[in-house]
This record gives sequence, structure tokens and C-alpha cells, in this order.
Amino acid sequence: MLRLKETRPRSGSAWTDSGEAHDRRGLKHRSRKAVRPVPIPPELVALLRWHVTAYRTAPDGRLFQTQRGGLIQDTGYGEVWAEARSRALTPAQQESPLAKRPYDLRHTAVSTWLSSGVEPQPVAKRAGHSVAVLFRVYAKFLSDGDDAANAKISARLGRHG
Repeated sequence: MLRLKETRPRSGSAWTDSGEAHDRRGLKHRSRKAVRPVPIPPELVALLRWHVTAYRTAPDGRLFQTQRGGLIQDTGYGEVWAEARSRALTPAQQESPLAKRPYDLRHTAVSTWLSSGVEPQPVAKRAGHSVAVLFRVYAKFLSDGDDAANAKISARLGRHG
């Protein structure tokens, strides 16, 4: 379980309250002290435990940091992301829009959960969406499940009918 409590968006030192390039903020659309629990699969738990053992956390608790403990700059994310894509994806996948940006993984994750048959309520909770936003943004993944829905209904009717 991840427990998210703040963001560190980069907006430039001229635009932050602190005068630093990254402002500390609460979670979007939540009270300043809110903590959002996010359940994660065992495979991700194992990867994160390995990462913490190998690299430790930053003094303020961040998982990812520079060699000196600082915040990773936007360019750093881009460089690491490009290298990860080249190692993990086939050349055809690298040319596709598949995960061009790290943020694309969020859409991929939510889409995967829905197309795997996970109910919309827990998907919305994990993604930090309302169910209404989930239906509006990801409706195409929910509408393709007619065969699966019919199979579930038939199975239920067969057991109780």
C-alpha cells in the first residue's frame, strides 16, 4: 500500500510560495493534510523494496532522488524514460505512441485494470478519480465488455436459476 500525502510540482521559483522551483502541495482536490492510500500489486512492492534497499530514500522520504539526494529535474526523467523504453520495448513499440511520456503509464494502468475486468469503483479509487470521471475518460474500455458481461450473467443465472 502506498500512502501519498503531497506533490512537488515544478513551476519555477518565481511562481512558488517558497521561492524554490518545486512547491510542496497537498494532493489534487483534497485537503492539505489528506493521505491517499493506493493499493499496489506484489510485483511493484518487490521492485520498490529492492529500490529502497539499493538506493535508500531521500531525507524527506522521496523514493527517487539524484546522487546527492536532490529532486530529479524534468530533463532527468526524460533521459531515464528514453533509456528504459529502449531497453523494455521492441523497436516497433518504441516508434508507437506506447508510453511516450511517463504520464502515459497512468492511462495504460487504468485501461489495463478496466480491460482486465476489475470493477470500476476500486479502479477509480486506485487512480484517484471519481467513478464519474472514470466513466467519462475510460468509457471505451467499459463498453467493450459485452461478451464478458453476458458470460457472467449467464453463469449467475445458471447457478441460481
